[in-house]
Amino acid sequence: MPVEITWWGHATCTVEDSGVRLLTDPLFARRLAHLRRRRGALPPPEAAVTEAVLVSHLHADHLHLPTLARLARGTRVLVPSGASRAVPALPRLARRAGLAVTEVSPGASVGVAGLTVRVVSAAHDGRRLPLGPRLCPALGYVVEGEARTYFAGDTGLFPAMASEVGPVDVALLPVGGWGPYLGPGHLDARRAAQALAELAPEHAVPVHYGTYWPIGMDTVRPHEFHGPGEEFVRLAGQLAPKVAVRRLEHGERLRLAGPSGGGL
Repeated sequence: MPVEITWWGHATCTVEDSGVRLLTDPLFARRLAHLRRRRGALPPPEAAVTEAVLVSHLHADHLHLPTLARLARGTRVLVPSGASRAVPALPRLARRAGLAVTEVSPGASVGVAGLTVRVVSAAHDGRRLPLGPRLCPALGYVVEGEARTYFAGDTGLFPAMASEVGPVDVALLPVGGWGPYLGPGHLDARRAAQALAELAPEHAVPVHYGTYWPIGMDTVRPHEFHGPGEEFVRLAGQLAPKVAVRRLEHGERLRLAGPSGGGL
């Protein structure tokens, strides 16, 4: 059975494996605070149809409560441990919308409709900014089924990344952001290519770039908005030439043959 990856923009992807759909960091909004969606149409209603949601951390562009409110009742939502205390609106939303929220930490494994979702670390500030001071971990996830798909969330490089993530077939790596500068705890195109060289998957897709941009900054360093995906492809060719890298457009789907088809 084929494995399909659809990039909806920013860090939002559908991972379909063994007929099961998982949704990462869903953000279906034209505007979020000072950010405006500058490229790509909003995901269609069917993008919200999912068995489970994987939330990497509590920043509002990754844990977006209005988007979670669109999910069907009974949808499972994996969030970092401590999320319900740090974001009191989350348990209220879960009760009202009938969502099954599960808090997880690095090292956990969760079964979802026959798939195994492993929770791994991420090097990123996981707080619900600007609120605090409670700290919640930032996470990555490895979805194991016909393939092993690594969704990195938001993260910087860290020494144990490759050993903790383990062997994977597909890596969904952040390569940019929503502003002209990336601080600690992020991957830019070069650092993402370095991570790719360490992870050594068969396939990779760049995400978390070219979608949202601060209002009024359209002319400020526009290459930081448009360029990270192509720059990642170029640098990956130098640092990880054996990895097949695919830069998707918003809403575009990457279809990979399962083991029986001789692909993954």
